[in-house]
Amino acid sequence: MNTRRHPKEGSKRGVRPGVKAKAQLKPGTRGPNGKASGKPGAAAKAVSPVKSYTVAEPAELLAFLLKTITSRGRNSIKSMLSRGQVSVNGKAVTKHNFQLHPGQTVTIDLEKLVQAKEMTGLTIVHEDDDLIVIQKEAGLLSIATGEDNELTAYRQLMEHVRQSNPHNRVFVVHRLDRDTSGVMMFAKSEQLQQTLQNTWKETVKERSYVALVEGVVKKPEGTISSWLKETSTLKMYSSPHEGDGLHAVTHYKLIQGNRHFSLLEVHLETGRKNQIRVHMSDIGHPIVGDKKYGAETKAVGRLGLHARLLSFVHPSSGELLTFESAIPKTFLKYSAPAPSN
Repeated sequence: MNTRRHPKEGSKRGVRPGVKAKAQLKPGTRGPNGKASGKPGAAAKAVSPVKSYTVAEPAELLAFLLKTITSRGRNSIKSMLSRGQVSVNGKAVTKHNFQLHPGQTVTIDLEKLVQAKEMTGLTIVHEDDDLIVIQKEAGLLSIATGEDNELTAYRQLMEHVRQSNPHNRVFVVHRLDRDTSGVMMFAKSEQLQQTLQNTWKETVKERSYVALVEGVVKKPEGTISSWLKETSTLKMYSSPHEGDGLHAVTHYKLIQGNRHFSLLEVHLETGRKNQIRVHMSDIGHPIVGDKKYGAETKAVGRLGLHARLLSFVHPSSGELLTFESAIPKTFLKYSAPAPSN
């Protein structure tokens, strides 16, 4: 996964592309790693990150902590619990209503590392205070379709952000079909979700896919435009009548191919449901593995569609961020031109 950063023009940060800015610390203050600045005159006392308290009377754990640690707020204490940084008699406890008894020892270890839960079918490639960018594998749903216990990217990311604060949430900005792999983005607030969705065409500077399709695509490049509608069985199709449905425009360019398959670079001018899948079928070259839209082959054992690149202006910093994922090797293998004699 390649990531490119382009600071906003006129930015006062003075950060070169690809270079992280270091935090400027005042004398006597502490950085994110808890280390003192080391500046002259920083005569701060060393504070132990581990503290223990003895329970004097029966109480629930959260109530005990709120009463004992007056320097921290309710949400901060809940975060310590969710991160496993609170233990009772040596055993980590995360339940707010855990019952304490006189004589027990409650220990808080702020340096205890949070064990990140391993995720299935996705990799986080970028995360900041506003958003998360992931690479999703084929086979993983973006968001649940009805079954509460179904594994989704949304559910796993929700668990991820709640490790640091139980009130944190993620919000879906756009989706990828279950069998489509590649780059996608989630917002960390509902307000940002709405902003990104309402300004999508202005915010997103480039969004491209690669599609492995059946047959020989003779035109090296082209544009497909139609009006998409949905049947009662949730299948999309191009209406024969102009203005009947949602306007969809897809641009494609041939990367390579042989007499069986063609590999296309696809750019979306609009972002309709199943748009690329319908349009490839419309020109007689359905995506490999896409039985729903007429494919007859399963060469790569999955849908031959991959969200390769997402480039957008960061809503807070104004930086142009570009995330580019490699073309799946199987796509390249099956579309490779026949060796010349």
